[in-house]
Amino acid sequence: MHDPGFPGGGRDAGPGVLLTDLYELTMLQAYFEEGLGGSASFELFMRTLPPTRNFLLAAGLDQVLDYLATLRFTPEELDWLRGTGRFTDAFLASLEHLRFTGDVDAMPEGTAFFADEPILRITAPLREAQLVESRVMNLLHYETLVASKAARSVLAAGDRLLVDFGLRRAHGAEAGLLSARACYLAGFTGTATVEAGRRFGIPTFGTMAHSYVQVHADESQAFERFALAHPGNVMLLIDTYDTERAAQRVVDLAPRLAVKGIAIKGVRLDSGDLADHARRVRAILDAGGLKEVTIFASGNLDEYRLAELRAGGAPIDGFGIGTRMNTSADAPYFDCAYKLQEYDGKPRRKRSEGKATWPGRKQVYRHYDAAGRFAGDVLALAGQPEPGEPLLVPAMRGGTLVAPRRTLAQSREHARHQLACLPESLRSLSPAGEPYPVMVTEGLKTLAAEIDAST
Repeated sequence: MHDPGFPGGGRDAGPGVLLTDLYELTMLQAYFEEGLGGSASFELFMRTLPPTRNFLLAAGLDQVLDYLATLRFTPEELDWLRGTGRFTDAFLASLEHLRFTGDVDAMPEGTAFFADEPILRITAPLREAQLVESRVMNLLHYETLVASKAARSVLAAGDRLLVDFGLRRAHGAEAGLLSARACYLAGFTGTATVEAGRRFGIPTFGTMAHSYVQVHADESQAFERFALAHPGNVMLLIDTYDTERAAQRVVDLAPRLAVKGIAIKGVRLDSGDLADHARRVRAILDAGGLKEVTIFASGNLDEYRLAELRAGGAPIDGFGIGTRMNTSADAPYFDCAYKLQEYDGKPRRKRSEGKATWPGRKQVYRHYDAAGRFAGDVLALAGQPEPGEPLLVPAMRGGTLVAPRRTLAQSREHARHQLACLPESLRSLSPAGEPYPVMVTEGLKTLAAEIDAST
């Protein structure tokens, strides 16, 4: 089944075309007045990797494709623009039938990539390629940001259950939904966000809050009533008062529930020294004959804390990860750029200090070692093929989606394979001793020098 995406296609419409920067529209009017409408190629890439990232994981392409496929100005939006007094009637009339008619080439979602490598290229009439800049960056940057951090938790957690708990502290509703999607793509088991389950088909997980325990006369009563209400998913939060005493109450409750055919699935810890509590709770559960009951932990977790808990042998079977994940707390933004690489058949190059770009439409070729691990990438001009696996593939042609589009499940499997192919040095949470090699071809260097000499 096709992943409906957010926003755009499917059952739910997202923000309109005016979710953009004003300068996109002011440039469009200037292009209109000048009669500039040639074909333009823009590429999106990350200039550098944060010090705490050895690789990034591409995400958000599906939302971009939905946005481009449904791009249009509504009469209400055009009326609002007219009311600003900034734009001419002739220009606004030209927007009435604007649609995206261009080509998109991109790295499939879940692909690992590195600095200066384009993960998306848009080639379209100038005003179309320019107009979409802000929203395309907004979508790809955020999901890539979260997926890249989530992948580190996946590597740190091993085979343990990972659940996205991030909605309540996300920076808005869209961030909460797209964060859940990015985490699942990167390898999380599921999410606590119900709408993400409906919209994207992500498995949903949930237990109870401390308030549920507090509204009952005592803890044992709360546990029993919850089990009776949800006999197929008895996950009990046991740290509202005294964690170890609550674990013993779970042991005492189990036989009464068993008579009714109800089994306790797991307990959740959300505070304190998680490793110490987990050891104590595990001992209590095991002594009470509940060895099959799992321990799930949450509370200000990230990949670093997961690695510590796993290295210390904490008997925790799964983790709920929220705030630090969907804010990407240790690296909350990337130096993301969407730059003109070619216009009207001629390569272009930005030369600003510290922000120079490689000119022309480009392709990334990946090489592998004998063990199937990444061995190095080559950045080359798209018209000068190199050996290796080309990473940018067609996604749209002439404004039409290239079928079949990957489902979220397929992108998730691709991400799993990509993580498995990372060299060991890149899988570490510590900075790699040597950065992953990305070679720039002589043809690309020569073109850059020729453009520099002529401008």
